Amino acid sequence: MTLSVVKHERFWWSVSIVITIAGILAMLLSFSQIGSPLRPALDFIGGTRLQLELDCSIENNCKNPISVEAIRELLKSQNLGDSSIQIIGEHGLSIRTKSLDPQQRINLQQSLEEKIGKFDQKQTQIDSVGPTVGKDLLNSGIIALIVSFFAIVVYLSLRFEFDYAVIAVIALLHDVMITISVFAILGLLTGVEVDSLFLVALLTIIGFSVHDTVVIYDRIRENLQKFPDYPIDKIIDDSVNQTLGRSINTIMTVLLTLLAIFLFGGETLKLFALALIIGFVSGGYSSIFIASTLFGWWRKRNEKNSLTLKKS
Repeated sequence: MTLSVVKHERFWWSVSIVITIAGILAMLLSFSQIGSPLRPALDFIGGTRLQLELDCSIENNCKNPISVEAIRELLKSQNLGDSSIQIIGEHGLSIRTKSLDPQQRINLQQSLEEKIGKFDQKQTQIDSVGPTVGKDLLNSGIIALIVSFFAIVVYLSLRFEFDYAVIAVIALLHDVMITISVFAILGLLTGVEVDSLFLVALLTIIGFSVHDTVVIYDRIRENLQKFPDYPIDKIIDDSVNQTLGRSINTIMTVLLTLLAIFLFGGETLKLFALALIIGFVSGGYSSIFIASTLFGWWRKRNEKNSLTLKKS
């Protein structure tokens, strides 16, 4: 298979722009509704989360579907009307609310059982996080992302040249933005929340994406040295095609593993695996179609400016 990535560069860019714009609109809408561009999980804002599931081994206990309206009325009666409610599957329930002490949690759980049925104690999960801890987690994650971008710029500048580094960072920002955009849309449509594992996923995506980009950059630099008289477009296309098999094999191998985690890894790892799947697909796409074509566009622009200066 031979790709002509430069010929269709505007199409590749357009795909990324459309997804990013959709994500930005979703983030703006989410911000207007909940005051945050993404729906934050308990890790970041603090509070108590109760994850409950009806015990279907009890006769008629799972006969009726869980009513969000009924639960909302119950929570309002306990001054918890601003809580977040999410139905999980057919008989599961997740409630995120302000911090509750042990007695308040027991009272809430008992009230819910009286309202909708008995819960399976083996499936019950109760988590509590203080708001200070949540804020520290968010700040630490953002700092880690900033430091990683800075370190990548320094490393690529030393190994290649500064323009390689700048365009690689643009591609990395693309991957992070695509992942965030998809989760912003999912947050609006299905109530998906982001937690501290989401930040870990973003850092992992950055590491994977820059690795794939460096492979293509190495081949571009090698071909530029071997064939200095070749047009930059041909150099880009040849370099991408020479590394295409390796890129696809790497992406597919990782995706098969992540897909297994997503399907069989349980609720805790499902969204983490989903973020990695989105990010790794975006990372492979950006390395092949974004970083390479942007680099070619930048070099042609510089050559054009140099010729203009010489003529003048």
